[in-house]
Amino acid sequence: MKITRLRTEVVHLPIDPPILTTILGSIRSAGCVLTFLDTDQGLTGEGLVFSINNRRLSVIHEMIRQLADIVVGLDPRNGGTLNATAWKELNFLGYEGVSIVGLAAVDNALWDLRGKAAGLNVAHLIGACRSAVPTYASGGLWLDSSIDALQAQARGFVERGFRAVKTRVGPMEPERMVARVAAVREAVGPDIALMVDANQQMSVKQAIRIGRMMEKLNLTWFEEPVICHDHAGEAEIRAALDTPIASGETVYTHRGVLAMLQAGAADVVMPDLQRMGGATEFLKAGHLCEAFHVPCASHLFSEMSLPLLASMPGGYYLEHMPWFETIYRERIELDAEGRAIVPDRPGWGFSFDPEAIRRFAA
Repeated sequence: MKITRLRTEVVHLPIDPPILTTILGSIRSAGCVLTFLDTDQGLTGEGLVFSINNRRLSVIHEMIRQLADIVVGLDPRNGGTLNATAWKELNFLGYEGVSIVGLAAVDNALWDLRGKAAGLNVAHLIGACRSAVPTYASGGLWLDSSIDALQAQARGFVERGFRAVKTRVGPMEPERMVARVAAVREAVGPDIALMVDANQQMSVKQAIRIGRMMEKLNLTWFEEPVICHDHAGEAEIRAALDTPIASGETVYTHRGVLAMLQAGAADVVMPDLQRMGGATEFLKAGHLCEAFHVPCASHLFSEMSLPLLASMPGGYYLEHMPWFETIYRERIELDAEGRAIVPDRPGWGFSFDPEAIRRFAA
């Protein structure tokens, strides 16, 4: 089998109502570059990367297209050579930013193709450790919600079967901030896991103060309290609090995760499939987490991250974010314990819907 062509489609997926965040402002859409690897035997691998509000999407698109020469002609069974070749090709541009995002799209499509060629889900292709993965509802509980709306939405997530939810905190009075989190805890009860995300908006001292105020709420983790490159600050916060610190979604490749682990920056590392550079690097990050005895969660890309976490001994929580649901034929299903079920379907187990591609085409 040979890869004969790299194809792309650009879609704009609306996020309605728009989401207010402290770091990105209003999120109105996810602009995606869908990436396809066609073969001479009729199989096609699929992957995607995205940008918020379609910003700089054309740059990402062109980067993906520029990688066609290192994947066309490749035997998917020898897919491990892609990253080895790409690492040399991307040296001049560097191993962060758009070059790595472009690689992620191609690498993810290649993993999907390898699974389809073997007739196996990616989790089973690697060797699954579990058939379902703990997951938390992340598509809500935003900063612009009122207390009543937060509580209603939190209860709704639990009614849908989730056993974990995440809310956000931002630049407001500490007492008001903590009151919002306490309201969510009250709504879901003591047995539902509750995460809090600060989106890198605090100083070290602010994070320690607010973190101490929230400790009575029994949080599963306190996510990205300070700017992503301040690993020393993350480590200081981690040492000061009993609540676990989660971070890692903004670092690039497994080398970025290694730097975090060496700095003792987090109790939970949550690599982002796009910023890792695809599944190959995501798995390397997971192995590093295992070596440091640190749980590995995920950031976004729920459909593709699910099989990867299922294959990791230290795989932890899957972030269930519905931003990309509309482009897929299938949906993630939860079991009775609120865990995301690993599908038996080959490849990622989730395939792009041609009708949705036509509907959301740029």
